[in-house]
Amino acid sequence: MEPIPIAADHAGFELKQKLVARLAALGYDVQDLGTDSPASTDYPDFAHPVAERVETGAARRGVLLCGTGLGMSYAANRHPHVRAAVAWTPEIAELARRHNDANILVLPARFVSEDDADKILDAFLATPFEGGRHERRVEKIEPSAETQ
Repeated sequence: MEPIPIAADHAGFELKQKLVARLAALGYDVQDLGTDSPASTDYPDFAHPVAERVETGAARRGVLLCGTGLGMSYAANRHPHVRAAVAWTPEIAELARRHNDANILVLPARFVSEDDADKILDAFLATPFEGGRHERRVEKIEPSAETQ
């Protein structure tokens, strides 16, 4: 079973709970990294553990949720080899995977319905990276040794 770490701040808590159940039903090894209640939290505390698992290869893909998706994506994208994409439609999720090899789906929990979140998640999970001309573009995302 493929591991999928998932986490949310307070704004994404309820939707995360539903997606945890959905991922488990789809046969994934769901690693729920919190939050565990709707009490106010700080999104970086939850973004970093998911991003670390993807960064180190402990997981190929992950899922994050917060109110807009932006805070989680900012924190997750600070990690090498992480390409966290905010997706608000299945088409955006598909393009993020197909063209950008996104490896963390970030959902804006305050702006998508549960039904839309399911469709976005499905698109993210089902879409492969296209490679080809997109490969060199993705390679240019990581800073080279000369620019560090």
